[in-house]
Amino acid sequence: MPQTEISPIVACTVSRNIQNFDLLIEDMEAMLGESWGDLGFAEALTFLDQPDARALDFLAVALDSQDEDNLALVGEIITQARAQGVRVILIAEDVSPASLHKLLRQGADEFVPYPLPENELQTAIDRLNAPPQADAARHHKTQLHSGTSREGAVIVVHGLAGGVGATTLAANLAWELATTSGEDAPSVCLLDLDLQFGTIATYLDLPRREAILEMLTDTENMDEEVFGYALQSFEDKLQVLTAPSDIVPLDIISNEDVERVISLARSHFDYVIIDMPTTLVQWTETVLQAAHVYFALIELDMRSAQNALRMKRALQSEDLPLQKLRFALNRAPKFTDLSGKGRVKRMAESLSISIDLQLPEGGKQVTQCGDHGHPMAMSAAKNPLRKEIAKLAQSLHQLGQAEAEAA
Repeated sequence: MPQTEISPIVACTVSRNIQNFDLLIEDMEAMLGESWGDLGFAEALTFLDQPDARALDFLAVALDSQDEDNLALVGEIITQARAQGVRVILIAEDVSPASLHKLLRQGADEFVPYPLPENELQTAIDRLNAPPQADAARHHKTQLHSGTSREGAVIVVHGLAGGVGATTLAANLAWELATTSGEDAPSVCLLDLDLQFGTIATYLDLPRREAILEMLTDTENMDEEVFGYALQSFEDKLQVLTAPSDIVPLDIISNEDVERVISLARSHFDYVIIDMPTTLVQWTETVLQAAHVYFALIELDMRSAQNALRMKRALQSEDLPLQKLRFALNRAPKFTDLSGKGRVKRMAESLSISIDLQLPEGGKQVTQCGDHGHPMAMSAAKNPLRKEIAKLAQSLHQLGQAEAEAA
């Protein structure tokens, strides 16, 4: 009788119970057929002690919130896998960012959120198998050409209270603008000027470079090459200047430093998106004067109302252009919430402001996208907040095109 050939095992899932990750099972079967196995945590440690473990291409370690008590065991699995030359992909659902960071530092190669976005596991495997030079190319310096003069539009996002979603808006608006027109998409630069606690790097899963602080504190000698080296490319479509790696005083840069950075960014990009610190600093006026649109983000609560009033009074007392401010309400009431709509109207009337933009509640997906380092368009495209930000990007781009044609 002919013998049935057994497929060699090239990968294994490792989990407390693989049945909790049915989408992972489907993806593994679709990609590898029968050439994969499944191990429990204790079984994985035993298997990795054996010479056969070296034949594996990768381990897919699947975790959920219940596994956070076993991080030491999972970390040991990752360490042993690395010792055997086996790459590790983390598949995580409702696991805290601190836990993920710890496991990645212990040697995990890739991270994919669960439920698995379409083709995301295959993309992670492709990155693992990419030659080293291809990975290095993802982090090469941005090539900027001297003499360029685009005079790009400056769009600023400033949260008037903590947690109102300013960074979420800035990161996702920048990505939507960078992808708004397909192949003819405009060039976009995202600047994180929240020097102390800026999280653009986290939201887009980018490293923080030492070169950023060096550039910001020596802008007199900054040219296209220095600025391009400080920028990082996200998916080859968006250029990003993250906050420095260490907490620094907000006044470590001057009005002139900020003006030079914005001017250089404008000359090379169609849009410059700036994420501001909540605190008003000396150079806030510089950014306000340079801005074409200055979104002041608030929520429907007393702290936002008080801070909006204080912001308004501060600008008026210094005779600054208050008309540039566009008050944006995040987590706005739904269309059918008539009581909430009434509260919004009363808030605007009591502050004598116009709330020009209302963004819906995005729910848990917004936090998950931020933790996973993805814009919402990548893994939560149907989210109501993402749709509203996409509409905003489209309208801003159309307005920019109309003004360019008129000029």
